[in-house]
Amino acid sequence: MEITEVKVFPVNEDRLKAYVSITIDNCFVIRDLKIIEGTGGLFVAMPSKKRKDGQFKDIAHPLNQETRTDIENKIFEAYENEIRSMGESLHSLQRQKTSDTDY
Repeated sequence: MEITEVKVFPVNEDRLKAYVSITIDNCFVIRDLKIIEGTGGLFVAMPSKKRKDGQFKDIAHPLNQETRTDIENKIFEAYENEIRSMGESLHSLQRQKTSDTDY
């Protein structure tokens, strides 16, 4: 699997920093990933849907840590490039570590 395109759409909200779309192998698109600022730094939230009980459930997500790390690295690289192109500082850019149980 190769992530062939990452599109970042920065937003000016409190915790939400950007929406992201990724393309896999030039033939499959996943939209509505989010870069969110949590208490431990920035993290990538997978596309999700709100259930009737109020909880959110991922509708697309990696099945292993290696794939999650690859996706996150590509997304953060594209986010950093987008922020730099906007002339903003990255001094506060800190990635949050994901645990093996997050997928």
